[in-house]
Amino acid sequence: MRGREVLFHSALCLFDSRSGAAQSVDVITRVRFRNLPDAALEAYLLAETPYDVAGSAKSEGLGIALLEAIHSDDPTALVGLPLIALSDMLMTAGYPLLGAQ
Repeated sequence: MRGREVLFHSALCLFDSRSGAAQSVDVITRVRFRNLPDAALEAYLLAETPYDVAGSAKSEGLGIALLEAIHSDDPTALVGLPLIALSDMLMTAGYPLLGAQ
């Protein structure tokens, strides 16, 4: 991914068992990676051992140094569950996140 722009997709589906309605969304995060030399990438891999995450780059840790830019309507999507999208879906389903609505 070095020197490239990559699209990460975080899919989310919410099924409301009360009504049988389902909502789904694909939250896309556009990430531009720096064009770093092999030595820098190897040092990162040794320091953070990010083999359990998509792209082997943890933006919430040292991996942020690998990135030039991150673009998304839901910045939580790159790290894990897209919480802004989930909040929208829950409110649409009538779940009062902030109390009475």
